[in-house]
Amino acid sequence: MSTSPHIDLIDTTLRDGNQSLWGATGLTSAMILEIAPVIDRIGFRSVDFTTSTHMAVAVRWHRENPWERIRLARAAMPDTPLSFLTTGMRFISWEVAHEEVMRLAYRLLVENGIRRFYVMDPMNDMPATIAAAQLIAAEGVTDITGALVYTVSPVHDDAFYAARAGELAAAPCIKSVYLKDPGGLLTPERTRTIIPAIRAQLRGKPLELHSHCTIGLAQFSYLEAAPLGVSALHTSAGPLGNGAAQPAAESILANLRELGLATQIDPEALAKMSAYFRALAQAEGLPLGQPLDYDARYFRHQMPGGMLGTLRRQLKEMRQEARLAEVLEEVERVRAELGYPIMVTPFSQVVGTQAFMNVTSGKRYANVPDEVIRYALGLFGKPSVPLAPEIEERILGLPRAQELATQPGMPGLAELRRRFGAGSADEELILRAVMPAEQVDAMRAAGPCQRGYNPSTRPVMKLVEELAKRRDVKQIKIEKPGFKLELRSRVAH
Repeated sequence: MSTSPHIDLIDTTLRDGNQSLWGATGLTSAMILEIAPVIDRIGFRSVDFTTSTHMAVAVRWHRENPWERIRLARAAMPDTPLSFLTTGMRFISWEVAHEEVMRLAYRLLVENGIRRFYVMDPMNDMPATIAAAQLIAAEGVTDITGALVYTVSPVHDDAFYAARAGELAAAPCIKSVYLKDPGGLLTPERTRTIIPAIRAQLRGKPLELHSHCTIGLAQFSYLEAAPLGVSALHTSAGPLGNGAAQPAAESILANLRELGLATQIDPEALAKMSAYFRALAQAEGLPLGQPLDYDARYFRHQMPGGMLGTLRRQLKEMRQEARLAEVLEEVERVRAELGYPIMVTPFSQVVGTQAFMNVTSGKRYANVPDEVIRYALGLFGKPSVPLAPEIEERILGLPRAQELATQPGMPGLAELRRRFGAGSADEELILRAVMPAEQVDAMRAAGPCQRGYNPSTRPVMKLVEELAKRRDVKQIKIEKPGFKLELRSRVAH
C-alpha cells in the first residue's frame, strides 16, 4: 500500500466537459449509460453529473426525461456519487424560485439518485449559498460543497476569498469547499498564495479546485495546488478535456505521480472511458478538446468564447467588425460600473450586451436591456461590489425598472398545482413551471429514454435515417463483414 499523499479526481466529462466543448447538447442518456459501468470502476471521488440547465437541455434537445436519466445513471454507477451543481434559489430559469419549489426540486433530486451537491452563488453571496445548502441538508444530504467563485478584479484578492471561505467553514451543513474558476483565470503564481489563504480559514474542511483550460493555465495551476493540500482536482476524460473544459485526467494523473501524489484511479478503466468518448466524438462529428493558446488580453475583458463570438457576429452584421477592440474596452468599463460581476452566464451576457449597445448607439446607457435592469434591481442576487452610484441611479430611474421591480415572482406550489393540474406528478410539475409547455409535451410523447449506444454503428444508422426520409427508396440493404441490415417499405409509393 502506498504511503504517498493522496488526492482525488472528480470527473467532469458528463457535465462540464460536455457543456464546455459540446454546448451541453452532445450527450444523450443512451450515450451516458453505455459507458457508465466503466466510469463506476475508475475510482473517481464523484461524477459532476448535471445541473438544472443540463436537465433543460435533455428536454429541449433530446426529448428525454432528465429525472429518468438521473435514475438510470444512478443504477449504472452505484459506487460513484453523482453530483448536482446548483446556483441556489433557481431552477432552469434565472428567475428566483419560490422556496417551496426549490425544496421540492432538491427532494426530487435526492429521491432520484443525486448524492452530492455543489452550491454556487455567482456573486459570492455566502449567506445565499449557506441558505441554499441548508435547504438541501434538510432533505438528508450530508455531502454538500460550497463554492468560492474565482475572478480577477481590484477587489477579488486573497483576503476577499479567505473571508468568504471562513463563512462557509462556519456553516455545519457544508462539508467541503471548492475554488471554482469558470474563466480559467487562475495563474500558477496566484495559486501559491490563494490556496494557503483559503485553507487557513477552512477549519480542516477539504478544499477542491475546479478550473478551465481557456487560456492554457489550469494544467499548471493544478500542479501548483496539489502539493498545497487540496483534496481533489476536477478533470475530464481526454477527448473532453482541454479547450474550454477542464484539464485531461490522463495528463493530470501522470503529473501527480511525478509529484509523488497517489490516487485511487484505475488507469486501464480511464483509458477505456477515453477511447469510448473519442469514438463517440468521431461518430457524431463532435470536436475533441485541444490545448488553447495563452491570451494576455483575456484578463482584461474576461469575455467567454461563446459571448465573444456573438459580439463578433453582431458587429459583422452591422459592418462594424473593426470596432471589436472598442467594444472589449467598453466591456471592462461596464463590468467595473456594475460591481465586477464574474463573467459567467448570465453576467457575461449582461455586461457584453450593454457594452455593445453603448458603443454602437454612440451614447452610453442610452438603451438598457431588461436583463441589465434586473441585475441592477438585485434580481440575480447581491453583487460583491456596489454598482457605481451614477450608473445605478440612471438604470433604476428608468420607467422600465419600475415595471420590472413590481412584476410578481414565481408562485408557490399551491398555485402551480392549480395552474397545471392537481394531479400532475411532481417531476413534471417542476419542469412545466420553468419550461415551455410544448417542450415538456414533446418529451412526454417521446416516451422512455432510449437504451444502448454503439459509436461504431452510428454512421450506418445515420445513413438509414436519411434514406428512410426519401419517398423514392423502397428497400435499404447494407452489408459488411459481420453485419447485414435489410429494410423494406410497407407503404406503397
